[in-house]
This record gives sequence, C-alpha cells and structure tokens, in this order.
Amino acid sequence: MSDLQTRFAEADESPGLLLWRVGNRWQAMVREALAPHDLTHTQFVLLASLTWLRRGRDEPVTQRDLAAHARTDVMMTSQVLRALETKGLVERRPHPADARARDLVVTPAGVHTVNAAIVSVEDCDAAFFADAGPDLPGLVSALARLAGPERPPA
Repeated sequence: MSDLQTRFAEADESPGLLLWRVGNRWQAMVREALAPHDLTHTQFVLLASLTWLRRGRDEPVTQRDLAAHARTDVMMTSQVLRALETKGLVERRPHPADARARDLVVTPAGVHTVNAAIVSVEDCDAAFFADAGPDLPGLVSALARLAGPERPPA
C-alpha cells in the first residue's frame, strides 16, 4: 500500500512529472550543445532574445523589454546581462530618454557568438524533438498555449 495520495495509477500518467523529465533531458542536451560557445542556457536565451529584439529596431531595448520577451525575472536578467557584458557580448548604453534605464546592444562579438550558438541549439532541438515525428506541430502548438501570453513590461 502506498502512502502517496495521487490521482494517477502510474507515475508516467502525470503530465507534470513527464514535463519535468523531458525538461531535464532537453536542458542537459542544450547545456552540452552550448558548452563550446561558453554560454549557459540562460545567457544564450537572453543573448538570442536581445539579438531578436534588436532586429531592424532603432529604438532602445531595455532590461524590462528583454525580461518581458524572454519571460524572465528582471533581477535575474540584470545579473545575466552583467555576465554577458563581462564577456564582451552585450553593452549597456545610456538610454536616450530615461536616465535610469539602459539601452541594451549586442556587440559584434555577441552577434558572432549567438549565431554560432543558435546553430548548435537548433541542431540539438531537431535531434531531441525528432521523436515527436508528425506530432511535432501539435506539440509546438500545445507548448505555446502552455507558455501563455507574453508578459507586458512592468
């Protein structure tokens, strides 16, 4: 007799447990793919997100803009940006209209690094999600719903 009061007859019926297992396996593969680029997964996500946000955009991108796009905590984003700045991949320039904010800019080294890393991550994703087969578009759609709407800047 089990003392665990669960609605599931088998552990593998729990979507939360399965998501945990899948997430851990995927993160381990992504960490391995990013190791040659000297980026953590969080650093990669924020660098790629910032590069994406800067595409064809002349107006400033702030830490809050980046955190909202990546759906990360603003304070954690700040810490990761400091690490990316130390690596010479990002610059925090004065904001033209707000003395308290900074305009985040990807350096040429950052663009080179993120473009090399994104090839590795997308190859990793292709290999990892290949097992989904023809169900992949449905999986992507379900994940987008579960991710929820983008948070507006606070």
